[in-house]
Amino acid sequence: MSAISLYAKPSPAFTQKLDASKALLRSAAAQYAPLTQASSLGAEDMVISHLIHDTGIAARIFVLDTGMLHAQTLALVGRLEARYGVTVDVYQPDPAVAEKFVAEFGSDAMYKSLGLRKTCCDFRKMEPLARALAGKKGWITGLRREQSNARAEVHDVEQQAERAKINPLADWTWGDIWHFIAVNQVPYNPLHDEFFPSIGCAPCTRAVTLGEDFRSGRWWWEQESAKECGLHVAADGTHEAQEPAAFESLSSIIPIREINA
Repeated sequence: MSAISLYAKPSPAFTQKLDASKALLRSAAAQYAPLTQASSLGAEDMVISHLIHDTGIAARIFVLDTGMLHAQTLALVGRLEARYGVTVDVYQPDPAVAEKFVAEFGSDAMYKSLGLRKTCCDFRKMEPLARALAGKKGWITGLRREQSNARAEVHDVEQQAERAKINPLADWTWGDIWHFIAVNQVPYNPLHDEFFPSIGCAPCTRAVTLGEDFRSGRWWWEQESAKECGLHVAADGTHEAQEPAAFESLSSIIPIREINA
C-alpha cells in the first residue's frame, strides 16, 4: 500500500493553508533575498520545492549529503532536478573529518553515546549547513507543528541572529502533505511507502510501527528529549521559536504498521 493511499486526506482548511503558504513564500522572497530551501528530500520538502516552482520565487535548493543517506534519498536529487529544471546544491562533510571519526569510533559510533551521535550530526550536518547558509538572508524548511512535541511551537517565520527561517507548512497536517503530493504528482522518496514518515541518515532511521508517532523512527534508541540533530534547535537545546503557538491535534496521525507477533 502506498503512502498516498494511506495518508492523502486533506484537512477542511487545506485550500486556505495552501494559499497562505504561497503568500508566505512570495513575501519571504521579497524580504529575505537571497533565499534558499534546506531540503531533506522528505515529503514536506518535496512539497515546498514544488511550491517554489509554482510561485516562481527566486530561491535555491540545497541538500546535505551526509555520506550516510539511503540510496533512495540520494536518487531524489536527480528526479527533483529533472522535474523542476533546477540545479540542487549539494553540501557534504569534510571527508578527512568523517574518515578520522569512523576510524577512531567506528561506523556505529552513533549508537554508543549521545555525545558521539551529536558529534556525528555536527560534522555531517551542522558544518555543511553553515556553508550552505553563508550569505543567505532567509532559509525555508519543512517543519510542521504536528511532527513532534519539540516542534509544536514552530512559527511561520522565526527571526534568527543572521537570517530568517521560513516554515510555510507549519500548520499543515500529514494528510495535507500527501493530498498535495497526490494531486500534483510530486516525486517522493519510495521509503515513505515502506513506513518511513521521517527519513534521515540510514543508521539513524527505521520504519515506524503501529501506534508510534512521526519521528519515533529517528534515533529510536534515545530519549524523546534528545531527538534532534541540532538543525532546528537553539543553543540551549530548545526550539528556536520564542512564543507558543497552537497546533492541530496528533489524532490525525494514522498508525502505520503492525508488528507480527
